[in-house]
Amino acid sequence: MRKLTLIRHSKSSWADPLLNDIDRPLNKRGESDLPLMAKRVRDFGLFPDRILTSGALRALTTAEALADTLELDSEALYELPDLYESCSETLLHVLQQQPDHCHHLMLVGHSPGLDSLAYYLTHEALQKFPTSAVLHIHLSITRWCELAESCGTRELFDYPKLHQAH
Repeated sequence: MRKLTLIRHSKSSWADPLLNDIDRPLNKRGESDLPLMAKRVRDFGLFPDRILTSGALRALTTAEALADTLELDSEALYELPDLYESCSETLLHVLQQQPDHCHHLMLVGHSPGLDSLAYYLTHEALQKFPTSAVLHIHLSITRWCELAESCGTRELFDYPKLHQAH
């Protein structure tokens, strides 16, 4: 059994139109949602062997905050350029290449790639995959190279707006 936690980066800022997309920082909402969701990840006991993250500033900031909150060694964080603007096929390929000594992977990335990958693995359609969302999946595989369509079961789906007063 393997475990995969998919996390969409926290909300980013569009305030500076001159910034390249990859360089956009978190906005105020992203900065406030991130500690809440990192704590929830910790409280759920989702401690990965490795965090894979896009090199986009917003994803890297999210991944670093998660690693800090989970008290992971810096060696557990892997910045992978291929994860930026990647489709579900690229994400799947990256995951299939991970070492088998890692039983739980966390992937911090972007929509629509995460949305498509989540559906591919679970065949469960999410209405949306909002920023700072956490999707935890149990996988019926013993090696990462076996990752395939419908091999996963959603165990948890959480995001900040679920915790706001209505």
